[in-house]
Amino acid sequence: MNRNTLLSRLSRIEDEIPKLAGTINAMKVTDTGIYGKNYEALSLDAAFRAERLACSLRNLIHAANLVPKPALMETAAQAHGISIRQAAGRVEIILPGLMPKRIKRTNTTFLTDPLHFALDVYTKEHDLPRFRECVVCFSHVFDETLPSRRIRDYDNLECKQVLDTAAGFLMTDDSGLFCDAYHTTEFGKRDCTILTIMEKNSFPAWLEESSERGNTISDF
Repeated sequence: MNRNTLLSRLSRIEDEIPKLAGTINAMKVTDTGIYGKNYEALSLDAAFRAERLACSLRNLIHAANLVPKPALMETAAQAHGISIRQAAGRVEIILPGLMPKRIKRTNTTFLTDPLHFALDVYTKEHDLPRFRECVVCFSHVFDETLPSRRIRDYDNLECKQVLDTAAGFLMTDDSGLFCDAYHTTEFGKRDCTILTIMEKNSFPAWLEESSERGNTISDF
């Protein structure tokens, strides 16, 4: 990458920072009790801007050959707190809390690229099942100390992008012919999303375990 291209990209990133700061300042002075919808819109705008900045910086680092992409994605996966484990005929992936769908399919790589990397590394070190007929469970965990109005509709979350990424490693096909989907909302110590993929005959035991944890709102 030549110097002029580098400076141009850095300038575009720099121009976005005051806009993010302005949105955060607006959040500071917005009464969440009276103007809850306004605060929600501002917080989403801030989150999306931050994601765009993160993706732009990643792309810049990669394009400039400053850090190998695997090392960059490893750091991103750790920052996201992505972890993978398997037991009892199921695979569980822990992710950050999912964001609402956005009009433009931009910045989904903020999460899907690190997830793809984490799955790729895991499959090289562990034997993972390839599910043909399965149940996919999204457990949306919300911080129990924060207001419950933060809970969103399941169909308004970016689940498809995450499932498409996971399916490439774990599933033969994620169509409705082979895959049943289940969503549940839980309250916990922190926001996160737990994606569990399992054989259909493992689902009743998983569902019983989920219900025993309590504080669960489900939709099947």
